[in-house]
Amino acid sequence: MNYNQKTFFVKVLFMVTIVSITINCASKKSNIIPITITPAVQLEKKKDIIRDDHEIEVEVQEVTIPKYTKDSTDYFSDSSYEIQWSDSIYNTLNLDEKISQLMMVAAYPNKDEIHYTTVDSLITKYKIGGLIFFQGGPIKQAKLNNRFQSKSKIPMLIGIDAEWGLSMRVDSTYKFPFNMTLGAVKDLNLIEAIGKKMGAEAKRMGIHYTFSPVVDINTNPSNPIIGVRSFGEDKEDVTNKAIALMKGINSQGVFATAKHFPGHGDTSTDSHHTLPVLNFTKFRLDEIELYPYKKMFAEGLQSVMVAHLNIPVLEPNPATPSSLSKNIVTDLLKKELGFKGMIITDALNMKGASNAFKPGDIELAAFLAGNDILLMPENVPIAIETIKKAYNDTLFSEERLAESVKKILRHKYKIGLKKYKPIVIDNLYNDINPVLNDSLQYAVYENAITVLKNDSKVLPIKDLSDKIAYVKIGKDTNTDFVETLKKYTSVTEVTGENSADLNEKLKDFDIVIVGYHPSDKAWRNTNLTDNEVTLINDLANNNKVIVDFFAKPYTLLPFTNFDAFEGLIISYQNNPISQIVSSEIIFGASQAKGKLPVSINTFFKINDGITTDNLYRLGFSSPEFVGINSEKLNEIENFTTKAISRKMAPGMQILVARKGKVFYQKSFGYHTYNEITKVQNSDIYDVASITKVVATLPNIMQHFDKKKLTLSTTLGEILPVFRDTDKQDINLLDVLTHYGRLQAWKPFYKETLDSLKCPLDKYYSNTYSSKFSRKVVDSLYFRTDYHDTIMKYIATSKLAENKTYKYSDFAFMILAEYLKKSTGKTIDKLTYDNFYKSMGMNYTLYNPLQKFDKSVIPPSEEDDYFRHTIVQGYVHDMAAAMEGGVAGHAGIFSNSMDIAKMMQMYLQKGRYGTKRYFSEETFDMFNNCYYCDLGNRRGLGFDKPQSDKKDATCDCVSMLSFGHTGFTGTIAWADPETEIIYVFLSNRTYPNSTYNILSKENIREDIQKIIQDAIIK
Repeated sequence: MNYNQKTFFVKVLFMVTIVSITINCASKKSNIIPITITPAVQLEKKKDIIRDDHEIEVEVQEVTIPKYTKDSTDYFSDSSYEIQWSDSIYNTLNLDEKISQLMMVAAYPNKDEIHYTTVDSLITKYKIGGLIFFQGGPIKQAKLNNRFQSKSKIPMLIGIDAEWGLSMRVDSTYKFPFNMTLGAVKDLNLIEAIGKKMGAEAKRMGIHYTFSPVVDINTNPSNPIIGVRSFGEDKEDVTNKAIALMKGINSQGVFATAKHFPGHGDTSTDSHHTLPVLNFTKFRLDEIELYPYKKMFAEGLQSVMVAHLNIPVLEPNPATPSSLSKNIVTDLLKKELGFKGMIITDALNMKGASNAFKPGDIELAAFLAGNDILLMPENVPIAIETIKKAYNDTLFSEERLAESVKKILRHKYKIGLKKYKPIVIDNLYNDINPVLNDSLQYAVYENAITVLKNDSKVLPIKDLSDKIAYVKIGKDTNTDFVETLKKYTSVTEVTGENSADLNEKLKDFDIVIVGYHPSDKAWRNTNLTDNEVTLINDLANNNKVIVDFFAKPYTLLPFTNFDAFEGLIISYQNNPISQIVSSEIIFGASQAKGKLPVSINTFFKINDGITTDNLYRLGFSSPEFVGINSEKLNEIENFTTKAISRKMAPGMQILVARKGKVFYQKSFGYHTYNEITKVQNSDIYDVASITKVVATLPNIMQHFDKKKLTLSTTLGEILPVFRDTDKQDINLLDVLTHYGRLQAWKPFYKETLDSLKCPLDKYYSNTYSSKFSRKVVDSLYFRTDYHDTIMKYIATSKLAENKTYKYSDFAFMILAEYLKKSTGKTIDKLTYDNFYKSMGMNYTLYNPLQKFDKSVIPPSEEDDYFRHTIVQGYVHDMAAAMEGGVAGHAGIFSNSMDIAKMMQMYLQKGRYGTKRYFSEETFDMFNNCYYCDLGNRRGLGFDKPQSDKKDATCDCVSMLSFGHTGFTGTIAWADPETEIIYVFLSNRTYPNSTYNILSKENIREDIQKIIQDAIIK
């Protein structure tokens, strides 16, 4: 505070003290109920300092934003303190200064010093009452706000247009959904939560008025200026949502402002450029346009912005816009409707008002009409002089001037300007872009996106083996939509020069998803062109289509019918979160819940919207949406950096999901240490022993579920090779728990090499033939009949003397052999048919080079002992390689997303998508630890946490958790207690598998610990 301000406030304090002494101590208490600005703290009137959400010290005032009660009637009675304060300050002002308090001037942070100096001058010389900020970055605006406030004798009221948050005017800030998107949401708590966020961020920027919500009822689809700024065309919906947003904003100690009074929703011209006409009866206005205001006044609305409109039934002079009409501002708004709060003009430089008035005259007219704050006067000195002259000419009284000026001063008191403090710049950017915003945004779109057609229940897509194409229309981004679609199943992007070309390319596809992606900027034209309408119709007439419009509902207006559309979705806005959630709805990871906020010709009416099925496929969200602290997750990168820099692994994928939502999916490092090819989320790794739980085990569980196996079934019963051996009585329980005394493994490959460790011709050939059909690496094929040798060795191998836990690859090699004998299918074909095909696990397979290029497969080793080449796209495990890459214990290649699908199926106890793969009872049996009391932590096929030390997992997961690790540096783990899935894939074996530093350093386990610690308690 500068010297002048200090002197001024000392005088005011003295005057307040004198006045206070004379006040009757038994004076009646105000009926205004103070609210706390800090949600978690109940403020006390005499407490000097609190800590708010942003950890900024702020001085406590008696904040008099009213408590919301249904039976409240008098919301603007002022506390004795603020009356004293405002009266005292008013009495120190001369006439010019009083008039200046009415002025709220535009300030542009993106302009130059000449502009800033001009604003300085208006503050110091004319002592204006407020500023409205436009355009620029948050830091610059905050610094300018501090600069301008420091020059003001009386701290100024700060306003901003923030209909979808600060982003409407301030760059690098969070963009909340447009009102029309919120109009599709039925949960008012969500809308109030949005308001709270908007209010909190505005407050942190030193803003007192957000000039929102827009409460115009958009009954004119061709409205050129309101449109998506409206909640819709139903007066009840608009009102309820406006009240919810208002409550949220006000709860943060910021004034919400309803606009554009008396109603701009049914206009066909833009008041920025001309004066729109509303030729309606008084009854119509009262029933529709004024309805939200009357309801909001009863709920504690603090301020109203008056529009520039020509309304003949209310104002007979066609040259007088509503903002300058005494009939409308004073007689209707203040007297008839009884509004006692702040009345603010819309910007006075808008052509709808300024075309017929010159500077000075327009401000005077606005004031005489009954407005309190004159927004963006064109010429402040002339405005002051003109109003002053009118006062001297007795065109208005001192009482009228005092009414507005004291109201402004009381609002300054209410908002905390009695003890103004500058904006704290430290951490400002993070404070106005909190990570929680994304969580709220996900919730909004899950409740907003609207399905209008769902013929034959095409939505959600159930059969992931369908051949699906995607066609983009529109010039804006579609990246998140396409990437998310492809996480569910194979989706082919198809382009063409024209509709005929496209239809020819699409003829072999079962479903075509058409996405319309226009700009998401409020002022851009998002309407379809005639050619785009024709193209969409042609695609619909020739294909089975799901058309998804990432635009306002009015985009549908040009269509003459929708008969050919199997699926029709309105996603409202074209941004990353709307695209992700819309993809989830298409594939059943989320339900469509939204209801149309406007009608579309005769085809769709208000509140139309089909609720789609939830198929319980994995979805996507932000961490906080599922109760995870994203800041804590940032620590994961400390360990990935450590692992890569110390050459524990050249790169890795990490995925974490909770409650069915993937909230963390990142890739780190490169395929190799030469740092040429970066790891991508879609790359596929050799997952090593995770094969056991994503290939062999689920098939065994199905056989168990179908009573083909029991825990007492013996090896002798399922495979003839084990009959009459010492293994014939080993039962399935002991095989799956690694408790059957089987050997761990055997390096079979060594017996097929010469003394120089090179492949013997007896066993290998450089060309394929029926005798040499097992490809182990490029141009090297192994003997077909050696599989029998391996099985015979396992059957005759020596058992351990004592029955103790011993992890064994042999167990799953045996089970894969059983599955092949009992089904007639090898494990690769069986698993694809039974699981991968229907689960959309299109990146999970044996022998990936049959489908994928090497460039998307990180190498697993520079082999100098067996294959003598870089092993890339071929299984690393030597025994699995000798089986042609297909084995029960190893051989699967996959990415983190696909592995997570299988783990989610387990978490859901056998259910995923449209299928139940096995019963809940079967899962529970397999996830049980049968020999824990004997020191064996294993479930049936699953690894389980060690109860007394860190082994395979951190010591922080529940005993219900399960999963598996892999030799190549992998882990897949799920915990039913926390509903968390954790997948870590790497090629730690590259370039050499000998030293497993990744395991010794507990990198996977430490990352798992971070994830557990990130759970918000």
